[in-house]
Amino acid sequence: MIVLLLGAAFGAGLWCWWTGTRPATPALTAALTPRQPPAPVAKPAADNRAGWSARAGRVVVPWLARSGLPGATTAAALRTMRVPVERHLAEKAAAALAGLVFPWLLAVLGSLVGIRVGWVLPSGAAVLLAAVLFFIPDHAVRQDSQRHRVEIRHALSAFLDLTVVGLSGGSGIEQSLRSAAGAGQGPAFAAFRRALREAELTGTAPWGPLARLGEQLGVTELPELAATVALAGNEGARIRASLASKAATLRGHLLSEAEAAASSATERMSIPVVGLFAAFLIFLGYPAVSLAIAGM
Repeated sequence: MIVLLLGAAFGAGLWCWWTGTRPATPALTAALTPRQPPAPVAKPAADNRAGWSARAGRVVVPWLARSGLPGATTAAALRTMRVPVERHLAEKAAAALAGLVFPWLLAVLGSLVGIRVGWVLPSGAAVLLAAVLFFIPDHAVRQDSQRHRVEIRHALSAFLDLTVVGLSGGSGIEQSLRSAAGAGQGPAFAAFRRALREAELTGTAPWGPLARLGEQLGVTELPELAATVALAGNEGARIRASLASKAATLRGHLLSEAEAAASSATERMSIPVVGLFAAFLIFLGYPAVSLAIAGM
């Protein structure tokens, strides 16, 4: 066991040295994007929303960033939730550190009350728990981003319906979009209002900011909406029917996904029942089986 721990420590040190001397290759899009000279700004203030875990793991963030973390899926989820990458990496490091410390803390407390487990069990448990907790923040942020996308899509369906109502009343497409965005509440409608406000301040068409918002949130229906709204200049008479059809299609997709989620939850609920039934059968059959084996 000592040899395994020493080998793991040596491998971790070698990996840290390799990632520190040879940073990850940047993506092709990032390499081809022209870089603007950095403006002389003040040092940003610390993230007030960061908890103790983010502050505790902030030291190892550069090492994790050089190793190519987070992955593409997690990075997209972080953009959706507007969570800084540095804070997420710090939370991962703090979670892994907690996993390393917790088994040893239990071993120390056990030794104080007379329970001695040695050092092999705490060492293995610490490595295993640290590995599990290191990936827990990734799973959590992906789950949160998925729920957030579902909320955005539900809000988008209502946003389209309100836009169709505005068009039916004789308003223009841009005025209908602003009225629909101002009629709702919540983070989704706030994002819609920010996109339309950006278009108003920059003097551009609203479908550009809406398309960028959809790419940032990972909601494909928003770029499709932007492409549909862009046709209003040439086919203004057909835009109302197109938006109404898109809203109905989106509602159908959301209803199908809700039914699939309900079916999946029902199947998961049957697993504990099957486990209890199997345990009950074992409880009933064990005496008979043990007596039969003893009498042979």
